[in-house]
Amino acid sequence: MALKKYHIRKEIKVGAVFIIAFTVLVWGIMYLQGIEILKQRRIIYAVYDRVNGLVAANPVTIQGMKVGQVKTLYFSPKDPRKIIVEIYLRNMTYPIPKNSIARIYSSDLMGSKEIEILPGDSPELIQSGDTLMSRTEATLGEEVNQQLAPLKRKAENLISSIDTLATILQQVLNKNTQASLIDAIENIKVAISNITNMTYAADTLVREQRSNLSRIIMNIESISNNLKKNNDKITNILTNFSNVSDSIAKLNIPATFLQVDEAVRSLNDVMAKINSGEGTIGLLVNDTSLYYQVDKAARDLNLLLEDVKANPKKYVHVSVF
Repeated sequence: MALKKYHIRKEIKVGAVFIIAFTVLVWGIMYLQGIEILKQRRIIYAVYDRVNGLVAANPVTIQGMKVGQVKTLYFSPKDPRKIIVEIYLRNMTYPIPKNSIARIYSSDLMGSKEIEILPGDSPELIQSGDTLMSRTEATLGEEVNQQLAPLKRKAENLISSIDTLATILQQVLNKNTQASLIDAIENIKVAISNITNMTYAADTLVREQRSNLSRIIMNIESISNNLKKNNDKITNILTNFSNVSDSIAKLNIPATFLQVDEAVRSLNDVMAKINSGEGTIGLLVNDTSLYYQVDKAARDLNLLLEDVKANPKKYVHVSVF
C-alpha cells in the first residue's frame, strides 16, 4: 500500500514538471515573438489590396522603434480581394492618432517586410479594435521595373526602327538601285572635275587680269578721294536742292492747280457757247453769211482807200477865201 502511494506521488510530480516546462516553453516562444501574455495589449487592423510577402510575426514599428508585431493575416469575408492584417501592439502608452497610416515596406535588401505606422495629426487616438488606413510600398524589384520600363519601351522602339531601316535598305539597295548609285557617284566625280576646271580657269583669269583689276581698284579709290575732296560742294548742292524743295513746297501748288483747273473749266464753257452760236463771236464763227458780209465790206473799204489815194481831189475840196 505504501508502495502504491509512492508511485502516485511520482506521477504527480512528473506531470507537474511537464506542465511547468510546457508553460515555460510557450511563454518563452511568445516572449521571443514579442507577445507578452501578462501585459495588457491592443489589437488593431489594416486592410490591404496586397501584402507583398508580409507574414505573421513580422515587426511593427513607429519611427524605427518596435511597438508590436503582425499577429495574423486573412482574406476579408466581405470582399475576398482584400487582405485583413491583425496587428498586436504591446506598447499601451504611445499615442497613435486615428488618421495614422500602416505602411508595408521592405526593411532590408533581402526583402524582409515590416509595417511602419506613420502617425497622423488627428487629436482622436486609436482604440483596440480600430482600423488604420493602409499603404503598400513597392518592392525593390517593382521600383526597378518601373524605372526600367520606359527604357525597355525605348529599346523596343529603337529595335523596331532599326529593323524597319534594315528592311528599307534591303529594298533600296537592289541591283537597279546599286547601278543608279554607281552612275550618280560617277556623275558627282564628273561634276567635281568640272568645278575643279572652272576654279582653275577662274584663277587663271584673275592672274591675267590682275593689272586691269588693279587699275579698276585705283580708279575706284580716285573716285572715292574726289568725292571726299568735294564733300563740301556736294553738301552745298544738297543744301540748295533742299532749299529749292522747301520753296516748291511753300508755293502752295495744289491751290495753283485748282485755279488753273477753274480757268480751264471757264474756257471750256466759253468755247461751248461759241460753238453753240451764242454771243457775237459765236455768231461770227457759226454764221457764214455774216462772214461773207464782213469780208465784202473789208474788200469795199480797201477799194475805197485805194481810190482815195489815187484821186484825193475827188473826195477832198479845198476853198480859198
